[in-house]
Amino acid sequence: MALENCLQLSTSASVGTVAVKSHAHHLPPSKLALPSFRCIKRSVPALSSSVSPSFVSSPRRARYSSVVFQDVNDSSWKELVLESQVPVMVDFWAPWCGPCKLIAPVIDELAKEYTGKIAVYKLNTDEAPSIATQYNIRSIPTVLFFKNGERKESIIGAVPKSTLTDTIEKYLAS
Repeated sequence: MALENCLQLSTSASVGTVAVKSHAHHLPPSKLALPSFRCIKRSVPALSSSVSPSFVSSPRRARYSSVVFQDVNDSSWKELVLESQVPVMVDFWAPWCGPCKLIAPVIDELAKEYTGKIAVYKLNTDEAPSIATQYNIRSIPTVLFFKNGERKESIIGAVPKSTLTDTIEKYLAS
């Protein structure tokens, strides 16, 4: 909630600043008092450094965790996803995508919780657009679930962990 408030203040602050600047020539400098939004200065940089995953090499290791994700791409898709003996969850993402950065820690937690029960992969849609096109990915983040090489379900957007957990449990039970 605090983050939303800061982001809303950021929007109002920039709009307010424009409005004040546009009328500033009518006011003497002593009457011009701009509001201070300390939460924006402190919260937004902290958000970008703590939420955005910075990946190193393949297999990729997220800075915020010890879980190793293996990237999947055009050359490894068939072997890792379609021929998997366990259910597979694939996170379609891109480095510039804000909601992708928000859901990344959730995917990380699920990979830890379901180690050995499901395979979790990440597919950068900028690096493997043909797979994204093949599976009709129109919005990211999108999480696809596969079982026995078949696409079973897709979840679009930064959803709560419970939504993904329920879907995983459904395919582990069947």
